[in-house]
Amino acid sequence: MKTWLKNFLLVFLFFLLLSSLFSLSNKNYLKSVKVISLTKLVKQIQAGQVRKITIRGDDLDIILQDGAKEKALKESDAPLTTTLKNLNISEATLQSIDIQEKGPSGTLIVMNALLPVLFPLLLLGFFFWFMWRQAQKGQSQVFGFSRTKARLFYSPAGKKQITFNDVGGLTEVKTELKEIVDFLKSPKKFLNIGAKIPRGVLLVGPPGSGKTLVARAVANEAQVPFFSISGSEFVEMFVGVGAARVRDTFRVAKKQAPSILFIDEIDAIGRHRGAGIGGGHDEREQTLNQILVEMDGFDKQTSVIVLAATNRPDILDPALLRPGRFDRRIILEAPDIKDREKILAIHARNKPLAKGVSLKKIAQRTPGFTGADLENLLNEAAILAARHNQKVIHEQDLLASIEKVLLGPERKSWLLTKKEKEISAYHEAGHALVSARMPHTDPVHKISIVARGLAAGYTLKLPTEDKHFHSRAEFLSDLAVLLGGYSAEKIIFHDVTTGASNDLEKATDLARKIVTRYGMSDALGPRTFGKREELIFLGKEIHEDRNYSEKIAARIDGEIGRLIKQALEKAEKVLREEKPLLAKIAKILIKKETIEREEFERLVRKKKQKTNKVSIKKKANIPTDRS
Repeated sequence: MKTWLKNFLLVFLFFLLLSSLFSLSNKNYLKSVKVISLTKLVKQIQAGQVRKITIRGDDLDIILQDGAKEKALKESDAPLTTTLKNLNISEATLQSIDIQEKGPSGTLIVMNALLPVLFPLLLLGFFFWFMWRQAQKGQSQVFGFSRTKARLFYSPAGKKQITFNDVGGLTEVKTELKEIVDFLKSPKKFLNIGAKIPRGVLLVGPPGSGKTLVARAVANEAQVPFFSISGSEFVEMFVGVGAARVRDTFRVAKKQAPSILFIDEIDAIGRHRGAGIGGGHDEREQTLNQILVEMDGFDKQTSVIVLAATNRPDILDPALLRPGRFDRRIILEAPDIKDREKILAIHARNKPLAKGVSLKKIAQRTPGFTGADLENLLNEAAILAARHNQKVIHEQDLLASIEKVLLGPERKSWLLTKKEKEISAYHEAGHALVSARMPHTDPVHKISIVARGLAAGYTLKLPTEDKHFHSRAEFLSDLAVLLGGYSAEKIIFHDVTTGASNDLEKATDLARKIVTRYGMSDALGPRTFGKREELIFLGKEIHEDRNYSEKIAARIDGEIGRLIKQALEKAEKVLREEKPLLAKIAKILIKKETIEREEFERLVRKKKQKTNKVSIKKKANIPTDRS
């Protein structure tokens, strides 16, 4: 309706502009030619000023002796010569003037007669033609509403194709997918031994782990038609449209079989059926039912491999995941240190790095980063280098970009008062010092009181190696480190601020997990408490089914309080014993705003070595005193 109205207004404006131009040109013509009365014309003739008169019906075109042009009207029921004679113009005078009579052309007569009738008819005809065209267009859209929106993937000419060599890490994933590619290229090798090709492959991994990138690599490696579509493109407002699009999608894919169909974000249509309140989503469920039938229904003669990606496998319908449909589930996890180094090398191909830049060092500082995070990291470093008018990217640019990706950009406009800056310095120094003195903690890489994101300061701790398991001792040390800032404020200023609110929230959450999820509480024993269920119809809302009594709930709260209290006592003990070092670190932070790992370790090591020397001297003096 909006398109029709827009087109009609455009046509109307066109005719309006055309008529305005015609009217304007006609008005300008009238302005350029002077119109005089018949009496004045008689006077000009008597004065010998008129050279020529052309008669066009009742209009008189007059040309004077000096070349000027004028117009006049004659009497409609009498010839011009008769009128002039009646106005005392002599025959001799009339003979001296060139008088011509020109009648209108036949075309003009016909146009003058027919145009008033034809123009409304033409306008009305154009209006009905326009309406019919819009109706035809709408009818074609209705018939094409259920057609597939799958796009045939191809690499544009001159553009480098993405292959498995361009995917860093993911060795097991590429091995699994190479089998699929190999089957499509040489199926007889597998069929001769009785093997069947998997009908579906589900790529599962967190956002940015490379699911779509791997799918693009498969498209180029397989050298077969590769159709790509998003799960959300199946679902429409009208029930049955999604199922029709599924049928059309598989029909198109089967026409060019063997082929691969890639469905991105399949959780948009593959959610568990009947999970909502008051029944399910009819359109989505019918779409899912049709996918189930197409993948492994009554018709077994299909040679289409479905490749799907999701980061929410927990909400997919069980019928979709059974063997015969998605036979393989390939897990893509965050890359380890070796894979991160390979990914960084791939994304750094077209970026000039300065000599001495160690991608291994950058990989060590980026635990938990996905492939997309690492690509973003190098892009941010390139932007930072360009901002400083550099020709190459230095290691410092990469390190600064890590902090930007983790914590957000620096907020230099966020100015703290002198007192707030001092509180922030002691707070971050407390975190760092407790981390340095507690066992089983990650090394401190940087301390800063420059605001980033929502934080007024930060202490950056990064592990030296990738960890897959965490011990109870590590969790208890992390609790003490989290409360280090709170303890420092309490010891130095005898008061606490809201700056520790996020630390307290994290500490409480970690203590609760230690007790209820990890079974690491001595008082409550090795068991979990509460069953966490996701309410699919409410999005990401988590509901916890309390499978324990109120008495146990009170003991859980007491155990959480005990763990936090113990951690707070440990943090306070460390900071009270090393209060001078805490003040020294805080003063350096106030002055320089940032302390790097090397400088911090020198400060901590000196104090540690001094303490060790004193204890050795005391031990050496003990036998002497006794003797």
